[in-house]
Formats: sequence, C-alpha cells, structure tokens
Amino acid sequence: MSDEVTGGLDEPEGLQPEPGALRLAGDGDAWSRADWEKAAAGVLRRAHRLSDDDPDDAVWAALTHTTYDGIPVTPLGTADQAVAPAVPRPTRVGGWDVRVRAFDGTDVVSELERGATSLWVLAEHVAADTLPAFLDGVLLDVAPVVLETPTLAHAEALVAMGRLHPASNLGATDDTDLVAFARLAIHAGVRAIVVDGVVVHEQGASDAQELAWVLARAAQVLRILEDAGIEPEQALRLIELRVAVTDEQFVSIAKLRAVRVLWARMAELCGVDVTRARVHAVTSRPMTSAYDVHVNLLRTTVAAFAAGVGGADVITTVPFDEPTGEISTLGRRLARNISALLVDESHVARVADPAGGAYAVERLTDDMCQAAWAALGRIEADGEQAFFARVAEVKARREDDVAHRRRPLTGLSEFANPADPAPARRNTAYRYGAAFEELRHNAPEDHVFLATLGPVAEHTARAQFATNLLAAGGIAVDVAGATSGVDVVMAAYDGQAVVCLAGTDSAYAEWGKEVTAVLRAKGARRVIVAGPPTEGADDSCSFGDDAVAFLTRTREALR
Repeated sequence: MSDEVTGGLDEPEGLQPEPGALRLAGDGDAWSRADWEKAAAGVLRRAHRLSDDDPDDAVWAALTHTTYDGIPVTPLGTADQAVAPAVPRPTRVGGWDVRVRAFDGTDVVSELERGATSLWVLAEHVAADTLPAFLDGVLLDVAPVVLETPTLAHAEALVAMGRLHPASNLGATDDTDLVAFARLAIHAGVRAIVVDGVVVHEQGASDAQELAWVLARAAQVLRILEDAGIEPEQALRLIELRVAVTDEQFVSIAKLRAVRVLWARMAELCGVDVTRARVHAVTSRPMTSAYDVHVNLLRTTVAAFAAGVGGADVITTVPFDEPTGEISTLGRRLARNISALLVDESHVARVADPAGGAYAVERLTDDMCQAAWAALGRIEADGEQAFFARVAEVKARREDDVAHRRRPLTGLSEFANPADPAPARRNTAYRYGAAFEELRHNAPEDHVFLATLGPVAEHTARAQFATNLLAAGGIAVDVAGATSGVDVVMAAYDGQAVVCLAGTDSAYAEWGKEVTAVLRAKGARRVIVAGPPTEGADDSCSFGDDAVAFLTRTREALR
C-alpha cells in the first residue's frame, strides 16, 4: 500500500517572502503627514473647532490633551515620538488571573466555578477565626488567596489551612507586624505584602503620583525588612503591586508598562538583578457613576482591556452596580465575564506586550516613567504631608474640569436621563462625578419651561444643549416646541417658576425681551437664556460654564 497521498494543493515554492519584500500597503495608500493633517482639519472646521484661517497643522494642538501630570497625549503616533522601547517589557502570554473581591456573604466557591481564578478577601468583613469556614471548599493550592487589611491572626489562620498557591499574598499593607508577615510568608512559600497605589488613586491622585506613591511605599517596606535581616533580593519577591486603571485607554496601558520599568530601576538601585514585578490592576472606582450604571460596563471594559494590553498579571473588574452599594449577582457575573470576553473571544492575551513598539505608547510609557520618578523624588524630599497636598491640588483641578464638563461623564454630566431612579443607597467611595450625583440624588419635582423661539431647525441646537445640561442636575423640562411668536409660546406655558429661552441670537434680539416680559407677568420668577448672557435674563448657560454652579442656582430657584 502506497504512503503517497493524492490530491490537495501544490506545495508553495516559498513559505515566506524575502526580507523587505512584503508590502501591506497598496499603490493608493502612500499618505503623508500633511494628508492626514488636511483631512483631520477638514473635520474640525466642520465642527467649528478650527477656523478657516487656522493652518492644517493646528489639528495637533486641537486634538492633543494633557494628563494631570502634564503629559501630552497626541492623536497620532509618529516617528518623531520614537524613544527606546521600555525595558523590561511585559512578558505575560495567555490569560491573566481574574481576581474577585470577597467579603462576608460572598459565595467564594461559586465565584471560582464561574470564572474567577483568585480571591481578594476583605479581612475586615471576615474574622480570623471564621476564615477557614469562609474558604471552605476552595482548593487553596489552585486558587490564590490575597488578604486585604488583615491582622497577623488572619495571616496565621490562612497559612494554617495548608499548602497555598505561591501567588497567594498575606496582604500586609502597613508597618504593623510587617516583619512577622514577611517571615510567615517566607515559611509558607507565598507573598507577604501588597504595595497599594489604588489607595491614593481613590483620593484623587494622578497616574504619576500613584506610581510614585507605590515606589515610595515599596522603598519604605524594603528598608524595614532589610533592617530586620531580610535582604532586598528576597524582599522584592514578597511584594505584589496594585494599581488602578481607568477608561483612558492609552494612558492606562502606558501606566502598566511604566510600573515594570520603575520597579526594575528600584531593584537595580538595591543591587538586585531585574526582578519581574507581579502587578494587580483594578478598574477605577472613582471613574464610575451611581446613575445610568450600565455605562460603567463600557468604562470597566475599556479599563480591563488597557490592563490586559499593558501586561497586568492580575485584573479585578469592579462590578457595574458597585457604586449603588448593592452589588447584584448580574454585576458580579458581568465583571468576571469581561475578562473572559477579552481573553477568549478578543484574544487580547495571545501575545505579550501587544502595544510595545508603537510610537505613541512607547512615548507615553517613557513620559510616565519620567513623571513618576520625579514625583518620587519630591516625596523623598518633602514627605507624605506635602505629597497629599499635591494630590489634593490634582483632585481640585479634576473636579473643576468635571464641573465645567471639560471632562464629561456620560450618563451623568452628559446625556443624563432624569427619569433614571436614584439608587436606594450609594457607595460613599470618592467618585469623579460626586457633585453631579449629589444634584441628582434629590431631584426637584418641578420642571423648567423650555421656551423655544422659532421653528425646530433654528432652536434645536440650544434647546438640546439646555435640556442635556438641566438633565445633568436632575431637572426635567417642558418644551414649547416649534413657535412663531409670543402667543404660541404662552399657549404652551403652564406657570412654571423657571423658564429657559432657547433660540438663535437673532430670535433673542427680535422678540426675546417681549416673551421674557410676558412670562414674568404670568408668574415666571427666573428667566434663563441658553447662550451668552442677554439683557433682561436672570442667568445664562453656555458651553464651558461651571455646570455644577449653574444647576445649583437653578435648583434653588425651583424650590
């Protein structure tokens, strides 16, 4: 019997092209930087973000935004941004560790059976003597367990339960019993310490400030352990780093890559060969909202994607309904499934460091390292009190940006739905949109009358702007609709105390004063104009105003 197999395709003459012979671009794809600038400028001119007199290369300034660390994030990566690739690069290939927070009442076995691969146990909710019962059924040598804010009794109880997965962490975060935690972990073959940057992130710190805090805290831990006879080479292996990731995708990717570079530099200064950091990324709680909570799914998915691309070893996705204070079974399931979708369906984890080499990402990584190292120097020089004063400054700048809607929050400060019910109780953790949440929490029952001047085509832009803005404060509107004169507007008016005029500048000039006078005569106590301040109006609202201040004034007038 012949071994020859008939049929099929002919063997290719060459299995791969000659070096330099592969061209992915077609003949019509030879675009230049000037071509891109021209196309982008055309879009911005139609959006009135550039004037006809602005040069095409003004798109760079218009589309570049700056982080709170002063790092520019450009709209396009170009060769002139090239820097040496980050070293060390992330090396994880394959799925990451999907870690879930567990506290009293959490069915930990169910979490592990349904997609979680490790547990983050909040020790303040689980007493040390009940820890064995809480973890009953968990294969501790298969699923890592990490404790948060534990006592030494918690750590001893966990170690006493038997062999632990080497990625388990006893979770020491402060100086109390730090050496005892370290010695216990060395004996058990696990990690002992979490250096937690999320703590300062949730106080409003910028990305570089968070990384600087991680480095400063790690240096303090290494000094304490070295004084106790535990050398840096061994101490570094006892530490896991925890950082926050947000929906600022490229910045978060760079942040995850930067923390490895910074960690390697710290190891080098300790006289230790580059030690691979174990990095736990947690999707940001401050970026979420207690209103229109399903938008949080978009935020956390982008953040988890950034963490995965950035090379995180462990990822915790905050459930979308966590800000409400009532985490549902659906919320926990979707938080786990986000990682499953990214790993198994989107194949984000198939290669190590997929963003490595990209001009923009390498530049952001380098800039982040420089900013964080400089911030570390300031901590070492000025101390913690000065550091937290700088964090407070960043927090105030961010809150001002949120209030002026320069940093929009979808579903909260933009495109809010006033009919969205207030949560029964809210998680009190700091969130960027706290001021808007407070406005929404006790929404006024009375509506604002939206006195639209002229046909729909003329008033719709300002009417939609005013409606969207008022909704962000929990204020609903009653719309007059298409109008042709004062009588038509008044026919729709039903005695509302606050009125907002919405129309073109020419309409305001032509009959704005007249309609304002009639509305006041019929009971309107406060008249707002959508657009620049106008004579005769009590208030105005336009793009760039302090929305929180405006909404607060408007709500007071509705009382």
